[in-house]
Amino acid sequence: MSAIEFKKLTKSYGKSRGIIDVNFKVEEGDIFGFIGPNGAGKSTAIRTLLGLIHPTSGSATIFGKSCIEHPQVKKDVGYLPSEVFYYDHMRVIDLLNYSASFYKKDCKKRIRELAEIMDLDLKKKIDDLSFGNRKKVGIVQGLLHDPKLIILDEPTSGLDPLMQQKFFELIRDENKKGATIFFSSHILGEVQRMCNRVALIKEGRIIKLEKMSDLRENNYKRIRIETPAAIDRSFFEMPGVSKLELKDHMVNFLFRGDINTVIRKISQTNIANLLIEEPDLEEIFLHYYEKEGETV
Repeated sequence: MSAIEFKKLTKSYGKSRGIIDVNFKVEEGDIFGFIGPNGAGKSTAIRTLLGLIHPTSGSATIFGKSCIEHPQVKKDVGYLPSEVFYYDHMRVIDLLNYSASFYKKDCKKRIRELAEIMDLDLKKKIDDLSFGNRKKVGIVQGLLHDPKLIILDEPTSGLDPLMQQKFFELIRDENKKGATIFFSSHILGEVQRMCNRVALIKEGRIIKLEKMSDLRENNYKRIRIETPAAIDRSFFEMPGVSKLELKDHMVNFLFRGDINTVIRKISQTNIANLLIEEPDLEEIFLHYYEKEGETV
């Protein structure tokens, strides 16, 4: 049985686009990435999956059951929304104890463990917390009942880099204990660090289902070079180079292939500066549209 299954799930908002024929599975024990630009439909798909909004057509199930028809399945789910809102005048510990009361199990020890990992002060009032600390509350709230399925919607926004690292380690540990992870993000690097498989969504449609190992092999690098003197365009016209731009003493292009090949090429000329980075997610999507013979 799949942990999550979308079957031609569509949610229409009249003239506004929602999601269209979303169709894929997440197997139990997997760490699955759901990536796309902001506004692509990730949160709509997740909210429909959880029964927070009703689909226009199609279906979405968790462990074979619809959250709308079988709301009790939500007890096996830990959910961190992209934005968290709380009763401001409650203390953190009171909020978490209130959340734990829905699961009819003693979660006190688990709450303390998670708060220590996330460096969260349980005695503080919610309205005294920064955005990042409110996000920590959401993380603890989503994990305190040891859920079988953890759904994370843009989970790292507001967390500093050190806390992001702790969070990723925590999620890996939960997966090792048997939890399935469904990880939504617009940051490709996060998904590459965490996930085994990935679905790419753009403008409400799934445009690619991929193993992360295949996505890495097919991935591009954005290369920016500053040179002391102008270089002829033909110098960089080689296999794997695309979207080549030369302006003044700046060279900018995408490269796909063995990075050592392009480094050897660059070493044949004088450079003042070199930057190699992941292209932004929009460029990755453009690559997949072009690969599928579609137009943007």
